[in-house]
Amino acid sequence: MKDIKIIVATHKKYWMPSDPMYLPLHVGREGKEELGYIGDNTGDNISLKNNNYCELTGVYWAWKNLRADYIGVSHYRRHFVKKRIRGSKQKKVITQIQLEQILEKADIVLPKPRNYIIETNYSQYAHAHHAKDLDVTREIMREKYPEYVPSYDSYMKKTSGHRFNMFIMKRKYFDEYCAWLFDILFELESRLDISGYSKNDARVFGFVSERLLDIWLDAQNLAYMDVHVEFMEIQNWLKKGGSFLKRKFR
Repeated sequence: MKDIKIIVATHKKYWMPSDPMYLPLHVGREGKEELGYIGDNTGDNISLKNNNYCELTGVYWAWKNLRADYIGVSHYRRHFVKKRIRGSKQKKVITQIQLEQILEKADIVLPKPRNYIIETNYSQYAHAHHAKDLDVTREIMREKYPEYVPSYDSYMKKTSGHRFNMFIMKRKYFDEYCAWLFDILFELESRLDISGYSKNDARVFGFVSERLLDIWLDAQNLAYMDVHVEFMEIQNWLKKGGSFLKRKFR
């Protein structure tokens, strides 16, 4: 059996997969009530940044404190599944045996990409949040990692990309990705004034990081495999689609 750990980022008590490779992690734990899960405020951590970094406080915690040959990230309501099947949550969520079969073919596993069709990755973000978040990120990349700028520009013109900050990576790639990611985000945090942002837009560093993953993969020319991700609750797709179109044409 491979040494795999997938953190399940959560801020509330919730159903959790029974497979031992899953590790429920209370993100934003600092100053919050105990849930019975290990908190991201132990060891080297950025737990207090959770309002702005979302599940990335869990990613940072895993990077600095978790030891395994493969590290993954999922959410309490969103999990990798082998295929879309009916049945209980436990039956749907991918098991270590199933995952190991996939890892024989690729060292990196990602969610199926989201396709916006009528929006580019840049325009979708600009309509949903603040364009300057991405513009300043590009400036930082140009200064610190200029070799990544062509991948940045190419990605922003595309209409699809991986979302959710979910992945499973071989440790080597996980370490390299986190070192690059948090170097950029910490610099972005020092340059952005988000004092006037809404509560949702203040989650800026989590949103930006969703776009950075594909840029890093492209610049590194790394192979990966896309796997289905399923939301464990009923979603109102009519409402979500309406909001998407409203932002586009507002």
